Amino acid sequence: MLHFGIRPPFSSEGFLRRCSEFAPGEDQKVLNSLPQAQDYSRPKKFMPVIQGWVDFDTSLRNELAKIRASRKHIDPAPYLRHDGFTSSAIAHIALAVHRNPSIVEAERSLDEARWQALDELTVGHYFDLDFLIIYAYKLIILERWEKIRAGDKEALLNETLARINGG
Repeated sequence: MLHFGIRPPFSSEGFLRRCSEFAPGEDQKVLNSLPQAQDYSRPKKFMPVIQGWVDFDTSLRNELAKIRASRKHIDPAPYLRHDGFTSSAIAHIALAVHRNPSIVEAERSLDEARWQALDELTVGHYFDLDFLIIYAYKLIILERWEKIRAGDKEALLNETLARINGG
């Protein structure tokens, strides 16, 4: 079992390789072509568990875009992806994240909300294809945080300050 904040037991690529030994060909195709955020703008219908994830993540990203656009007094429409999915809970998450003064803690809050959404999608699935899909998305989240943990924070800070100062 995976828990938010732990080190990933293996990479998502390693997970997909392990699945290839046991998952039927069609299931393997689905696992190898899971949509990422950059793929959401392409209109496509996914199987229900993937659609649930895409709807949640797109809605969360849209709420963040609306808040940022409002702060800059610009129209958010060019930055929104059509999703048709709304939730007051997602709007609340986005607002709370926007108000967080720490960028890292705000990102952690976003990924914790994503993790919770994935947990909700897991209900009723016990090692079927849907469970494997959710496991793969959770591994991707854990890998992201492992990169953040392992990153040279001083070098990242110096690089960011150099960009800000025009150097």
